[in-house]
Amino acid sequence: MRPGTTASDTALGSRAVALLVVAAAAVGAYFWFGHRVAEPPTPEPAISAPAGIKPVIEHPVEVPSVVPLPALDESDPTVSSELAELVGAERFASLFSTDGIVQRFVATVDNLPRAKVAARHRPVKPLSDGFLADGTDGEIITLSVSNYARYAPYVQLIDSLDPDRVAAAYARLYPLFQKAYEDLGYPGGYFNDRLVEAIDNLLAAPDLPGPVELVRPNVVYEFADPLLEARSAGQKLMMRIGPQNAARVKAQLRELRRRIAGQAP
Repeated sequence: MRPGTTASDTALGSRAVALLVVAAAAVGAYFWFGHRVAEPPTPEPAISAPAGIKPVIEHPVEVPSVVPLPALDESDPTVSSELAELVGAERFASLFSTDGIVQRFVATVDNLPRAKVAARHRPVKPLSDGFLADGTDGEIITLSVSNYARYAPYVQLIDSLDPDRVAAAYARLYPLFQKAYEDLGYPGGYFNDRLVEAIDNLLAAPDLPGPVELVRPNVVYEFADPLLEARSAGQKLMMRIGPQNAARVKAQLRELRRRIAGQAP
């Protein structure tokens, strides 16, 4: 525990980073159908506001005056130890990447509303088992419901976290996320606005209760419906994790959004 911190502070920090990282993991950890995709280009830097004009912030975060945070490039040990304490050392080691956790989360959030999420940015390790489809070439191929269980560890972890404590800790840790967002190439941007935008994009993912038809034009499976395939990387992952998992993740995202930006859509 850092000097000057309390057990309560540590728990709050753990839950904040855990929910934020795991939420991103649930919708971005394995964002392609079992195969790598091309890395998207680095996002273009945001256009800075003219001199003397401050960028418009839609969803400001009130950062409390508490214990100083470590520098972003020195935050991995603190974040890793708190996550391991919260979720268990074994589960943490099996699920999470331990280097650049905050930076990985910020990059993943920024990419979720885009067409692709870069593999190098994911905050968790790839799933050990492969993607499953029902049917073979020459037949109608559908997304196998057996895939849904693959995401259970992430969804269960999200369900175990308290949104009130998450929001409070997110505010306390916010300077780390903001610094990582600026370093990503947005010196005039505000990370919480981008997080709210990403959450809204995820919440807009359609519900697919019935069989989901796929095609395989090359190596990678795609949605047969071009309108579904054209959706963002985050929305396509929400559709792949199954309707029940998606409903649980969306419920937690709505609760988080209410606390950081107001009523969810």
